[in-house]
Amino acid sequence: MNPSLLLVTDEEATREAISGEVAGLGASVIHASSGEEALEILTSQPVDGIITGLKLKGIDGLTLLKGIQEIDEQLPVIMVTAYGTVAAAVKAMKAGAFDFLEKPFDQDDVRHTVQKALAMTRLVAENRVLREELERQYDFSAIIGTSPQVVEILRLAGDVAVTNATALISGESGTGKELLARAIHYNSGRGGHPFVAINCATLPENLLESELFGYESGAFTGAEKRKIGRFELAAGGTLFLDEIGEMTLAVQVKLLRVLELREFSRLGSTETLRADVRLIVATNRDLADLVSKRLFREDLYYRIHVFPITIPPLQERTQDILPLARHFLLELVERTGKMVTDIRPEARRILLNYGWPGNVRELKNVLERAVILTQDNSIGPEHLPLRLQEERVSLANVAVSLPRQGLSLEEVERSLLKQALERSRHNKSKAARLLGMSRATLRYRLKKFSLDAE
Repeated sequence: MNPSLLLVTDEEATREAISGEVAGLGASVIHASSGEEALEILTSQPVDGIITGLKLKGIDGLTLLKGIQEIDEQLPVIMVTAYGTVAAAVKAMKAGAFDFLEKPFDQDDVRHTVQKALAMTRLVAENRVLREELERQYDFSAIIGTSPQVVEILRLAGDVAVTNATALISGESGTGKELLARAIHYNSGRGGHPFVAINCATLPENLLESELFGYESGAFTGAEKRKIGRFELAAGGTLFLDEIGEMTLAVQVKLLRVLELREFSRLGSTETLRADVRLIVATNRDLADLVSKRLFREDLYYRIHVFPITIPPLQERTQDILPLARHFLLELVERTGKMVTDIRPEARRILLNYGWPGNVRELKNVLERAVILTQDNSIGPEHLPLRLQEERVSLANVAVSLPRQGLSLEEVERSLLKQALERSRHNKSKAARLLGMSRATLRYRLKKFSLDAE
């Protein structure tokens, strides 16, 4: 669809000169002879830009500009003046005009100015579409699940979204911590401002500090020009710190200062900048345990532990597996064009019985692989990885015999608990999965045998 420009002038010579150049750019021209007529047209049909004189019959160009801004403040308005004084141009630009054209017209200048205005309108429209898509993508309704755990997570997320409180999202890798963080942001009062994410585990200490706070030219070797940090980029919006448990103690001190004073400085600068951001942090580690081991600052822990939300592993909410699988299947159909619409009963049973150590991310990857492999409209066991189809080892298949002299059942339990912790590198969710119990049950048993502090 060709762009359209509204040309507001009662001068025939101006109308002919500008209309010819605009038509050459593939745009259509709508004519209005007065400011009042222009405003009437704007209320009935959309346009991509406006060219108007400063001197008009009825209301003048500056008054028309104010009326246009009340209808659409992002619509570019080009002012035409025969009075090419600096004062007239400055007044129009200060009032919000996009640019101005001076009589007598230079053809190249007219074309260039109109092209810039139309390009800005396209960019604004694209940004609006992207913004609407982001809002749809990260609406709370986009978080799939019917389990009581997910219902409670959404309730908590909705409660904290309307505040500026720091949210701490805990959960294993792949459970959807960043998705939930984005949903909180886009459903908050800061949703129209940036969401800036950084993974604290992927950067060494010196790089993480410069990424967070930015730096000035010459701040250190290799700093050739100023770099804006994530705190500045997130101004007015949300800064998401993923895997905050991996942050070194030195950077923790500087983060704590920002949270306490709401201000910071770029590396190599003495200028103090305001930190107008909402903080959401996430971790797959037990921060309280890190505090007890002096690997995480206690004061920072209490600063970020304002509103904790825990996302349980997928194994603990099997009720969500099939709804998630169907959701991913629909996404993949839309993306690939393959009409795979069904998961056969045996494949569904395999999905439900698998432990999902990689959580939701692993489920999504498994479904994508299956859609690629299938040659019909359904997914069967043959399209799923073999690891999913390996049955869990049960005691019925393991030779367990009681020694003649007997044994202490508590010692056996204690030994198995210690082995599970060692094999999982003290990740309690993974240890619980190895033992076929819930995380809460594991915590109880660890406490019973005084293993919770080890």
